[in-house]
Amino acid sequence: MSERLIALDVLTRGPAQPLPPSRYRFPDPTKFPAEGLVAAGGDFAPATIVEAYRAGTFPWPHPSAELLWFSPDPRSVIEPDGLHVSRRLARTLRQGRFRATVDAAFERVIRACAVRPEDEGSWITERLIRGYLELHDLGWAHSVETWTPDGELAGGLYGVAVGAMFGAESMFHHATDASKAAMVAMMQHARDLGLAFVDIQVITPHTASMGAHEIPRAEYLQRLHKALTHDVRWA
Repeated sequence: MSERLIALDVLTRGPAQPLPPSRYRFPDPTKFPAEGLVAAGGDFAPATIVEAYRAGTFPWPHPSAELLWFSPDPRSVIEPDGLHVSRRLARTLRQGRFRATVDAAFERVIRACAVRPEDEGSWITERLIRGYLELHDLGWAHSVETWTPDGELAGGLYGVAVGAMFGAESMFHHATDASKAAMVAMMQHARDLGLAFVDIQVITPHTASMGAHEIPRAEYLQRLHKALTHDVRWA
């Protein structure tokens, strides 16, 4: 995708603030099975979460345990120019049915992502939300919002930026195509920033249809290590 399909207003306030050293170190993910569980325990302090991302790991609470950290094999990513936009979605975006922002409503986005049908449950716990809100205040976690022409929040996604990589965590929609529009806006911004790739962790039929693909965990870790050598400012 090279065409700019959606108007995007970046409201990020400033660069990421320095963090204290993490109290925890995460193990080498290649030493663990493909299912990806590499650690349990710790906390959701900003330094811990960022250290996890730098190690190729991310938090994924389960009903039986909240502080679980994963690095599955394979890993799913979207390349900066790899997003697939269907003709129907492109037509919707060209018609101006949504506008997009970056970092306009982070808390509203993450709390909307946490809402799931009762039979599905949600891995986004209140404790996790508080950790990501701190990360956002410090300039490490970011959201992309999509809005209707009358100013209603229609959809969005959030994640964490480390170096030239953005780890997209979750998305939601209140209107048809609103989360897809947020993905389009995110990938436009990823190209503008010069990101190496966007990590979506685990592929789904929805993300696969939009261009996500899987790579071996070892390749992911190599690409991540290279991405961490670059300083990318979202503001």
